[in-house]
Amino acid sequence: MIRHTRLEHRFVQHIPDVISPGVLYISMEYRTAVHSCCCGCGEEIVTPFTPTDWKMTFDGETVSLHPSIGNWSLDCRSHYVVKRDRIIEACPWSDTEIEAEHRRNQVAKARYYRVAASRKAVIDIKSQPYIGPASNGFWQRLQRWVRGKL
Repeated sequence: MIRHTRLEHRFVQHIPDVISPGVLYISMEYRTAVHSCCCGCGEEIVTPFTPTDWKMTFDGETVSLHPSIGNWSLDCRSHYVVKRDRIIEACPWSDTEIEAEHRRNQVAKARYYRVAASRKAVIDIKSQPYIGPASNGFWQRLQRWVRGKL
């Protein structure tokens, strides 16, 4: 059961040591948001903003987080959506659904970071100047071509 039906968002540089219930602390510098579980259990919920975790939308007035927040490892097992500063309670998930989501998340992370690493390798290679053998310079190739024609 959800106790907090709204989260007041606060953009902060650093997440405070003590967080207040009903407040969503957002640090763009650290690309994360933190709030106290909306069920009222008092657990601290961390939602990192990464390509494979949560995304935050700020429309100039309100904040939304996507995807939903499922606190499956907590005793409360609360599940909710943060949409335009409001908390929308979502249906509970079975252990099978939770396990499937964990697998999907692991696959998504492995795929994303494997692709990101391969792109970085390509960028690193392209950023290095080509230093080939001296015989492969323009003048050397031209001389070999001319000699081949004589």
